[in-house]
Amino acid sequence: MGIFVSVGKTVECVLIALCFGAFLTMSSAKLLGALQGCNYRSGKLFRWAAKRNNMSFERLALLGMLCVLSSAIVSLCFSFAGEWAAVVGLVPYAVFFGLYIYSDGKIALRVPAVRTKRFKRLEAVLFVVCAVISYIIITLLNFADEVWGAPLFSVLRYCPLAILPLLLIPMICLANEIAKIYEVPHNRTYIKKATEKIASSDITVIGITGSYGKTSTKNILSAMLGKKFRVLTTPRSHNTPIGIALAVNANDLKNFDIFIAEMGARNVGDIAELCEICPPDYSLITGICAQHLETFESLDNIIKAKGEILSATRKKAYLAADCAEYFKDSPCECETCSCISEVEAGADGTSFTLTLGGESVRVKTMLLGAHCAYNIGLAAGLAFELGVSLKDIASAAEELEFVEHRLQLTTSNGINILDDGYNANVKGARAALSVLRAFGGRKIIVTPGIVELGILEEKENREFGELLAGLDFVILVGDTLVTPVKEGYLSAGGDPEKLAVRETLKDAQTELKKILAQGDTVLFLNDLPDIY
Repeated sequence: MGIFVSVGKTVECVLIALCFGAFLTMSSAKLLGALQGCNYRSGKLFRWAAKRNNMSFERLALLGMLCVLSSAIVSLCFSFAGEWAAVVGLVPYAVFFGLYIYSDGKIALRVPAVRTKRFKRLEAVLFVVCAVISYIIITLLNFADEVWGAPLFSVLRYCPLAILPLLLIPMICLANEIAKIYEVPHNRTYIKKATEKIASSDITVIGITGSYGKTSTKNILSAMLGKKFRVLTTPRSHNTPIGIALAVNANDLKNFDIFIAEMGARNVGDIAELCEICPPDYSLITGICAQHLETFESLDNIIKAKGEILSATRKKAYLAADCAEYFKDSPCECETCSCISEVEAGADGTSFTLTLGGESVRVKTMLLGAHCAYNIGLAAGLAFELGVSLKDIASAAEELEFVEHRLQLTTSNGINILDDGYNANVKGARAALSVLRAFGGRKIIVTPGIVELGILEEKENREFGELLAGLDFVILVGDTLVTPVKEGYLSAGGDPEKLAVRETLKDAQTELKKILAQGDTVLFLNDLPDIY
């Protein structure tokens, strides 16, 4: 008889643990999306969750509190059922977890999670981790019940399971570290495959790096080279080893003449690692500023990291004029962009004179800001080097369309919207403000400030705030950097009546609805992803 009781109790523990594993995993959708945004770095997820305006811990704590109170009440109401009262007391867990999952689904991440194979594998590992930890706690509670034998404890023995929501973030981080036992060597194998694939092909590789302008310049260059060649590029802003490997392994390189690889970095050595995967025949450096100083720690390290592409470049590199001085001792042949002149930037686009091979042509593009002309010039120099005619280069420049979230202009109900959500650097912010001021009507900015500037973060954001003085309305979002921006704005004579600080982008949009009118122009600058 004792054996059957023991088996029954074990089955009960397993079933309850599996249910909790499922509940906890389904409750982690937003947190897993944030972890993906953190590039699967557990420490960064913890720092994100611990921010003052982040309600993740609080919401999980509320879930746990509701579960423990309701479970205790239900268990006591069914105390006449003996040991089964504790099982009946689990019903509120299902109810409140269900409500939490439903409500959590209503709060969308600004950068939605992509359900990649890695993401799905992590979900599976998380389910196992949650189920095992739940089983251990349930077993210990039942063991305590057997040893102690107090009737009240027996009825309430599953109430302590309310601690599980509070353990969810640590369990996610634990699952992430366990998953890396497979993911790290798997990624190495995948990257090795891409490296070998490029090495065995005769495709021309172009590497693009810089503190800003990489994606825009990549798209511009792709359009120009596409006039003559079959071009493969890394998609969107994919600029990591896995991002490059995905582009290479997903395509037959025999179908392309040129591969353009965007190369990002947060530490010295990152660009060198990318160049080992796809050694560039040609390279572009779009510009240098104190972006990602938080991880680089100094401007010298940024210059050193970006310069790694020059050591790997086999033929020729093209440099933006404002960073050429940093690389005057380059190990490869370099050319500084000097083909752009007579730039005129306005609300209807940008025009400039493009000079290549001794010939000049006037070009007009819908892209906004004088800086875009120099990105076009940088790409044009390399395209001309590779044999694309000036006529085709100019034609491609005039056909360019807005790059998503990079000073992308849309008009709605007579209101101009400048979406510069992916702009997160000092020089880009100044360029965006210049574009905003080129428009007529009232000028409004919505921004959280500029991140990842390390020790310069407060200083640069205060100076950025000074530049906002004179705008018709300023809405600062969040609490990450708004204090120095606000201080800079007010110190430069900004009108406090025209300044608002809101906790979230949604709150800022609500504020906008109150003040917007036809003819206004709104700049959304640096729409920080959820991890900030």
